[in-house]
Amino acid sequence: MTDPLTILGIESSCDDTAAAVVRGRTVLSSVVFGQTELHADFGGVVPEIAARAHAEKIDLAVEQALASAELTLAEVDAIAVTAGPGLIGGVLSGVMCAKGLAAATGKPLIGVNHLAGHALTPRLTDDLPFPYLMLLVSGGHCQFLIVEGPDSFRRIGGTIDDAPGEAFDKTARLIGLPQPGGPNVERAAQSGDAGRFALPRPLLDRPGCDMSFSGLKTAMLRARDSIGAEKGGITEQDQADLAAGFQQAVVDILTEKTRRALAIYLEDKPVNRGFAVAGGVAANGAIRAGLQQLCANTETVFTAPPLDLCTDNAAMIAYAGGALHGMGQVDDLTLSARPRWPLDQTAPALLGSGKKGAKA
Repeated sequence: MTDPLTILGIESSCDDTAAAVVRGRTVLSSVVFGQTELHADFGGVVPEIAARAHAEKIDLAVEQALASAELTLAEVDAIAVTAGPGLIGGVLSGVMCAKGLAAATGKPLIGVNHLAGHALTPRLTDDLPFPYLMLLVSGGHCQFLIVEGPDSFRRIGGTIDDAPGEAFDKTARLIGLPQPGGPNVERAAQSGDAGRFALPRPLLDRPGCDMSFSGLKTAMLRARDSIGAEKGGITEQDQADLAAGFQQAVVDILTEKTRRALAIYLEDKPVNRGFAVAGGVAANGAIRAGLQQLCANTETVFTAPPLDLCTDNAAMIAYAGGALHGMGQVDDLTLSARPRWPLDQTAPALLGSGKKGAKA
């Protein structure tokens, strides 16, 4: 039996600059430099600011990851890097760094789809058997995938407009909460009345697993404006009630759509029933609780990664890179950064297509 490979992973697809070293399923080190303070005044991630921060920090992240793992670059077997999808300036920073390291050392280079990193995280953390159903839910993505292998993903539904993480961020801005929106909306919701406002649950009246969150954001805007017009502003309790109502609407949408996705997944009668949720929004406790209860009701194993592996990180990229390397998939120095890169290449585009291909 051969020893597991030691992989250096690099991730820079949005606003986290990350590097990690993974050996098999063991995370030897994981370094993440966040950018929350840089974007706080703008209410969201500014691509140009993010790209500059990645360029400044990415070599330091690699250096710290190697030092923490007590390894030199020469002792790494391969270099894996997020090659897309994401903000192109950030993706490019990571790809160029990885290509430089590969060229200097002669180590194999592996371009990894950022979404595949999230989708394979349950393999890293829990060794979840294939095939399993994955809900990938983050600031930029939301889709149901049946994960059949390290490079085999079947999409059975997704958002047709905004991602839930984006909706959380915009809701936070609407009701005057600081960024990042997700944890602050969740915190405010703890003292709120989720039933005070009649907020919609888009697409629940239609069959299928596709989702929509744009109308929910619009309803939040109208609810806030209605209170503001009546009172001349919103109180802290109004904030909490709005946050609780919004969060409950998202929980209801994701839980019902997951119930439908599970039904499709279970039609294939998998030997080991498995469901996993990953991505930044998977850190939300109310969403986790709703999905966990649903899995208990259907006798399906529920898996959610530790919170530090739900958000963007390089350990998932290193692990995915190792899995691809084991299948003989290695790139050369022509590896390109890709702003768009759907996991399921055969599924119709959810958000339309452009010159650079399908968005999702």
